[in-house]
Amino acid sequence: MKNEKLLEKKHGDVENTNIIQLEITSRPNGGNNGGSDSWGSTVFEPQRELSDQTPSGRSRSIPRRTSLDAPEKKLTLFALRLAIIEKTACGLGQLAFVWATVVLLGGFASALKPKDFWFVTAILVVEAARLFSRSRELEWQHQSTRTLPAATSRRRIQSHLSIPRRLVRAAMRPLSFAARPSHRLAFNMHQLNGLAALSQAKRTWLPADVPLLPYSDWVFVSKNISLLLYWLQIIAAAACAALSLMRIGQQDYGDDAQVNEKSALNVFYSLALAEALMFLLEKGYWTWRIERGKLVERVCEDCDLGPIGMVSLRRFFYDAYSKCIDGSIFDGLKMDLVSFAEELLDSDSPDEQIIGARILQRFVENKRFAGDTLRKIGSSTPVIERLIEMLNWKDPAEEDIRRSASEIVSKLASKKQQALRVAAIPGAMESIASLLQTGGGSTDGRPYEASPRAVVVDKENYEFSAFNLLGLLILKRLARDHDNCWKIGNARGLLARIIDLTSAGSALLRDDRAPESRVKTVRRALQVMKILASATGATGKILRRDISDIVYSVSNIRELLQYGESHLKLQMLGVEILTSLGMNEEAREKIGATGSMIRLILAAFFRPIVTEDVGVVCNEAGEALAMLILESRRNCERMLREGNDVVAKLVAALGDTSLRVNAARILRGLCAYSAPERSDRLQIIAEAMPMVLKTIMEEKENEKEKLLEVSIGLALQILKIRNPEDGRNEIERAGIKDENFVEKLVEILRRYENPESKVPRMRRFVIGLAATLMEYEDKNIELFRDLGMEQVLMRVAETTSELECFNVFSGSVGLGRHEVMMSSLVDTALDLLGRSSET
Repeated sequence: MKNEKLLEKKHGDVENTNIIQLEITSRPNGGNNGGSDSWGSTVFEPQRELSDQTPSGRSRSIPRRTSLDAPEKKLTLFALRLAIIEKTACGLGQLAFVWATVVLLGGFASALKPKDFWFVTAILVVEAARLFSRSRELEWQHQSTRTLPAATSRRRIQSHLSIPRRLVRAAMRPLSFAARPSHRLAFNMHQLNGLAALSQAKRTWLPADVPLLPYSDWVFVSKNISLLLYWLQIIAAAACAALSLMRIGQQDYGDDAQVNEKSALNVFYSLALAEALMFLLEKGYWTWRIERGKLVERVCEDCDLGPIGMVSLRRFFYDAYSKCIDGSIFDGLKMDLVSFAEELLDSDSPDEQIIGARILQRFVENKRFAGDTLRKIGSSTPVIERLIEMLNWKDPAEEDIRRSASEIVSKLASKKQQALRVAAIPGAMESIASLLQTGGGSTDGRPYEASPRAVVVDKENYEFSAFNLLGLLILKRLARDHDNCWKIGNARGLLARIIDLTSAGSALLRDDRAPESRVKTVRRALQVMKILASATGATGKILRRDISDIVYSVSNIRELLQYGESHLKLQMLGVEILTSLGMNEEAREKIGATGSMIRLILAAFFRPIVTEDVGVVCNEAGEALAMLILESRRNCERMLREGNDVVAKLVAALGDTSLRVNAARILRGLCAYSAPERSDRLQIIAEAMPMVLKTIMEEKENEKEKLLEVSIGLALQILKIRNPEDGRNEIERAGIKDENFVEKLVEILRRYENPESKVPRMRRFVIGLAATLMEYEDKNIELFRDLGMEQVLMRVAETTSELECFNVFSGSVGLGRHEVMMSSLVDTALDLLGRSSET
């Protein structure tokens, strides 16, 4: 359509992409376009099928992998460094343990003094306790991040440091509080935006809230165990370092020590001291980077993860750290937040699902990470299937997960390759349809009643309008692919839901304070409907039939034209839909038969053009009128019934540079398709003949091609409705010499040696007009012969094409074949020239 680019600029959705491709197009305004592009921009010319542009060398040079600067690399690198220190400390500890058991206790057990024996034993016990607590701490830390509330408030963890005060308070607190593990759950859940729904009571224990011992309140709740183990390690390491340093400093091993006993003890104490110092170094490094350096907070800010980011990043870090500790130290470096989120998305835990969904949602909305994230999601069919499945979740408790999944799918649908994968998922269209809540109800199968119109009302605990917008956005982006249009049309009940959402009503259209979300829903539904109605080929034919079969399709658009003067964007979309539906002959009749529809479109066409937006609507209304009267005698009759001044207004519109192309199309259609008995009403069109002929004569090469085409076509039809006597004088009344006009026609025909897709009827109209002039006067035959018309027609006969045989086009498919073939028209003109030579 000729308004496609302008519409996208005015009311399309802005989509975030990594590589921006700018395409500048000029919209023809009243036929004033003279570009060299041979492809048409309206339904009256064939249009080029849209396809992805081949990336240029410059675009290929733009780096595509945004993961090179992924902020989570700071966390995985930190986990690697911690793991190196941790494994070094563990190695020293194991060496010290082996040295003590094999060398000291095995070789010098009887010779050791009681003091050294107990020092060695104490160090081994303390180190064993530390190693045990270290091996279990990570497990408890993991459990503390399994759910959202356990990791949301750092103040709660810090408040637990005052152990004596807590113990006293716990002892004095009533025992009933020990059985309230979810008491703090709701408070912390509401600290996260949009996550309150997950704070409802569950039938199972959350790992972070399990009281391990009765009557222990917070002390032995599992989420605090990691804190106790943490301090146990600090105390154990400090004790080990103190004991080792004390003995190394004292060196009172006795003068009667056996050979190498002193050296063996020094080695053991040195190993124990080194291990303790390495562990304390690790804890110091942790505190410096995490507590003081705010590493997690900075990564969260870089990733733009929002309130849920701290929870997800802690969980991500612990997973990476676990891999570095349990396996190779480099295993954690292989982790990234996108893969991490995909794994959480497939979890059975709602908390993990919302963490995964929110991470992916934030990333696909971020320009830095959107491209890489969408490629990773799009390359994983199970992840796409999971996201599609989540679109069906209608439980209010799962509203946030469903919303995040919808946002992600909408971003996937914005990419052509990913859109194909989304649409290829079985049941995808049905899942997307579940997002559309029309509220229209049903008639329980009663055949004498139609389903009531949609009334979308948000409930207190559910925002249906937001999901309607998301569902329509997904459909709009999917519908850009021709195959997806077919799938949308075949999805059960989906077309009806889309059309239901185009219902605005007089109250909404007249209300200047109407909620923007409702207006946006109507606009987006119209955009989807327009894309489907303008689909090309067999798919478009079926969709136009199915859309017109739904009883509310045309009446909803009538409301827009009747009450939507302050909503020009909605009117524009509505008129464009009518133009597309008009390509179907049956739909054309339904539109014309709908009460006051022709009158409303005429009113839109004759509206005073005070702004550019109004001019766009006026021109599209003219195109719709030209389409509706195409080969439709009834619609021509309906238009003529709208008033005695309708034809006069159309003639006057020929003088308006912004309306004359479509005004000429409408007048030509009225002349060509009206009933013969209505020719008296059309005689007023003859008054425009001088203006039309001057337009033809003043046309310059490569300028105003469409205006020239419709002007020649209109001149031909005016001559046909006039009697021969009056027709002979039309050229003279315009002040144009016959020989000059004939020369102009031959010149135009020579210029268009081959059919042009931008003006596919040019040669047909010129030859038809020439044949009519030759039929009216024999002198015109001689003029054409002298100018070499016969040779020109012979060349035309060699280049005729199917392109010249249709009234309108759906993409590159012709619709509405002309009754007279182009070859027959050429033969008729040649016969007239031949008759002259024989005479």
